[in-house]
Amino acid sequence: MAVSKELLDILVCPLCKTPVKMTPANADGQQGLKCETCKRVYPVRDDIPVMLVDEARIEAS
Repeated sequence: MAVSKELLDILVCPLCKTPVKMTPANADGQQGLKCETCKRVYPVRDDIPVMLVDEARIEAS
């Protein structure tokens, strides 16, 4: 796991303050942190979550 459980327990979406959950790795092997409320997926780069709204992508579902 790239991001520790302790860190996941405290991370929230910077936009809507909903807790984020780790997404499965995509075809490129990259994971992200998804907000179920606003559907943004924040990237994880070099095991560091990038919790910037401008860096997130919005997933359809």
